[in-house]
Amino acid sequence: MAAWERAHRLPLGAEMALAFATGVGTFALAAVVLEHIDSRVVAAVLGVVSFLAVVATARFVSVVYAVPAGMAGMLAFDWFYLPPTHPFAFPDTANLVDLVVYLVVGVVLGELAAHTARRARAAEWAHREIADEQVALRRVATLVAKGVPADDFFASVAAEAGTLLDVHGVRLARYENGTELVHVAEWSLPGCAPPAYQRTEVEGTTVAAEVLRTGRAVRVDDYEDVATPFTRGADLKSVVGVPVVVDNRRWGVLIAWSVSGPLPPETEVRLTGFTELVATAIGNAQARVELRSFAEEQAALRRVATMVAGGAAPAETFGFVAGEVGRLLGADVAVVFRYEPDGVGTVVGVWSVPGVDFPGTARMRVAGGGTAATVLATGRPVRTEHFEGPEGSIANCFAHLGARSGAGAPITVEGRLWGVMIAVSRAAPLPAGAEARLAGFTDLVATALADADARAALTASRVRIVAAADTARRRIERDLHDGAQQRLVSLALHLRGSVQQAVPPGSDDLTAQLDRVVDELGEVLGDLREIARGLHPAALAEGGLGAAVKTLARRSAVPVRLDIRVDTRLPEPIELAAYYTVSEALTNTAKHADAEVVDVEVRTDDSLLHVVVRDDGRGGADTGGGSGLVGLKDRVEALGGRFSVHSPPDAGTSLCVSLPLAAPHEHG
Repeated sequence: MAAWERAHRLPLGAEMALAFATGVGTFALAAVVLEHIDSRVVAAVLGVVSFLAVVATARFVSVVYAVPAGMAGMLAFDWFYLPPTHPFAFPDTANLVDLVVYLVVGVVLGELAAHTARRARAAEWAHREIADEQVALRRVATLVAKGVPADDFFASVAAEAGTLLDVHGVRLARYENGTELVHVAEWSLPGCAPPAYQRTEVEGTTVAAEVLRTGRAVRVDDYEDVATPFTRGADLKSVVGVPVVVDNRRWGVLIAWSVSGPLPPETEVRLTGFTELVATAIGNAQARVELRSFAEEQAALRRVATMVAGGAAPAETFGFVAGEVGRLLGADVAVVFRYEPDGVGTVVGVWSVPGVDFPGTARMRVAGGGTAATVLATGRPVRTEHFEGPEGSIANCFAHLGARSGAGAPITVEGRLWGVMIAVSRAAPLPAGAEARLAGFTDLVATALADADARAALTASRVRIVAAADTARRRIERDLHDGAQQRLVSLALHLRGSVQQAVPPGSDDLTAQLDRVVDELGEVLGDLREIARGLHPAALAEGGLGAAVKTLARRSAVPVRLDIRVDTRLPEPIELAAYYTVSEALTNTAKHADAEVVDVEVRTDDSLLHVVVRDDGRGGADTGGGSGLVGLKDRVEALGGRFSVHSPPDAGTSLCVSLPLAAPHEHG
């Protein structure tokens, strides 16, 4: 049924009375006209005109009036024109009863015909409306499937709903915090839009307030006593609101209004189809955002985990983690803050967006409000919008930056609260659950710290072992030099002196045996000197690394080409490691490589000592299986250096060592 017909249809009784009156009037008018017509041509023309008038009434007014009018006209033509004619006077009782019966029958038939026509038109209109509604919903569903931007999608929903429902305007709004209504999208006919707003309070008995309160569709057909930003200055006659429910939560409201009269009864039902698509689109968008956020979080955690597994220094890890956290949460500043025992803390890692200057490596007080103090007090993740604190505190520093929202999570190392990871935003609030998402990163920071402590402890232990071994070598060398060597020298001198002089003349055999003993004592003394030299090379102690390497080259069984660019003395552990590296490499080359020549390069570069030994031998060197290279590798790594061997078969061997020139304890 058309909207015009619904609006202008009379009650059944009134409509039948008006149709009966139409029949009576038509009969009376026809009687007057026919009384004064004598020409058949005129009568025929009058009949045609009457027929056209009846058809026009049926077409443009209603068949309920056309049937009694047509029947009354035919009765008048029969009574007053066709013989035998009736006198032009008020009908007598019998004729009046006949006339009334005819007119009543005409009214009833007209009403039945009108009812049938209305049902046919209603069915046609319903079919058309359903088809139009399905087309509109299909267009909206297509936008949902395509994942168009939210602003474009919401504007399309408002336009489709307004056009389909034949209303004067449609507005989509979102509830926020249960107290505010935020404008999302709107469509309206020219001059039919209520005052615009971006954000307003949800209050009173407005449609939006009632929808939020009841969770059901709400209709208001009288807005005279309702004063809200939505209605102020607008002459609204009827307003319908339908809730938009997302995940069992009242996300917003879809409102349609009319400025001319009440909206059709089915408006609420038809609006619901659009709100369901809006809810689906919002749910899909949230799912996509959550999935993308989860993927980004996992990628960030994987990058941090890779860095931690690679043994990066903690200072480097802190800055890297802060950057990953800040970008992931859309924050303006991300900080790794270490607690100190005196009520202060140190910023050990910081990241910020361009234009935000946060002091790095600064000591700040842990006082007042904010995340650092709350995490220190509770030991749990926290979210806050308050950053009050005294001057010089980290909370006050965030307040000066204009922080609006912050989240923090504790960093716990081996059961001890070590520090806190903080992310802060100056504009929009941080995403929901930001404090929980920080926990994954703080676990990796704690792992990095634990690994660094373990590596430091291992390095210190290896340094102590190497130092103890070197000390033992020097003590053995000193004991050999001051003890066994001196006693052997004294014994040889004694044999050559007083013992040989005491031999009686003619005891040539005894003299020869004494000479042989003295010679063997000399050989034993030489062996001891070689052992002492291997334990702690004298050339290294006296002339430095360059002189000691040159001595090794002169003693090598394979020709050696030297490239030594070391001008100063280096720390003793570094020189010892470099010396033993060259010594072990030359020994292995002579024993196993079958090489023609060996190249030895020793140079300093920035804060490192580089030692490279290359030969052109058979290659295939094995650094495992009890090789002396294993001990060298341990010594080098104990000093914080790097050790590598490249030895493909039949392509020679390259041994490369890089040693930091600082003492091992200085790297901690």
